[in-house]
Amino acid sequence: MDDSFALRAGEARALVSAQGAECRQWRIGARDMLWAGGGTIWPSVAPVLFPACGWSRNGQIRIGEKTYPMPVHGFASHGRFDAKPIDDSAICFTLRSDETTAHHYPFNFTLALTYRLAPTALNVSFEVVNDGDCVMPYAVGLHPGFVLDWKPGPHCFTFAQDQRPEVPVIAPGGLFSQARRAVPLQGRRLDLTPELFCAEALCFLDLAKRRFALEGPEGRLSIDAPDFPHLVLWNRQGAPFLAIESWTGTGDPEDFSGEFFARPSMIQLPPGQRRTHHVRYCWEPLGRAQAKA
Repeated sequence: MDDSFALRAGEARALVSAQGAECRQWRIGARDMLWAGGGTIWPSVAPVLFPACGWSRNGQIRIGEKTYPMPVHGFASHGRFDAKPIDDSAICFTLRSDETTAHHYPFNFTLALTYRLAPTALNVSFEVVNDGDCVMPYAVGLHPGFVLDWKPGPHCFTFAQDQRPEVPVIAPGGLFSQARRAVPLQGRRLDLTPELFCAEALCFLDLAKRRFALEGPEGRLSIDAPDFPHLVLWNRQGAPFLAIESWTGTGDPEDFSGEFFARPSMIQLPPGQRRTHHVRYCWEPLGRAQAKA
């Protein structure tokens, strides 16, 4: 069965799969925006994160007195979503709780993702609905890997405001420690090299302004993620991509032993309520990007 759905808008094309509601391709003209995935380095392209972002201690969460296995970044990327095309440039994918999700997460929910393609932009909207009769804790996120050819350089990542030049040290098991390590931030500019990611991802937490840009010799990719307070930058083995991850929650602290409700930054959604989260990616070729700079 073909799980993929094609979107088009002007010269832009996207391919989104019902498996995991994952965007597997985004092209603008002849330019591939997303890493192609596959191989042993990183087989994914842009996985959806739900109901957890990051790693859970011992690979499990606790609700009340019971523990549940929780994969890294949750289970949504492994689920098959129902697809409902809206028009040539937009589609909505829906995942609902069932016996499979209850094995990991004992809550009744609906998770809907809407992709809207524009000639130079990709918009992604999440809607999370609590279909149960008790408060539902969750985190949601998106983990796209964008094409980045390190050789032509230079590349930099810019924030909307100055940042402290340090990030959390990631403890064994992917957990967040209290220790911090320095990164070569200069105000709001971070020059990118593969060596930056030799140890672990760079996690910038609790950002007040959530607009960013990946800038390189060919142009600028702008990211607007107003509903995601945490940003993670990641690369593996110097491969030609940069993952720019938007998270509402974080992984477990290394000394955390509490319930899933108490995990840092978890959203507590009341029964019958819904919440939306939006992120927009916009590509500006070199000429346009220089004109705006």
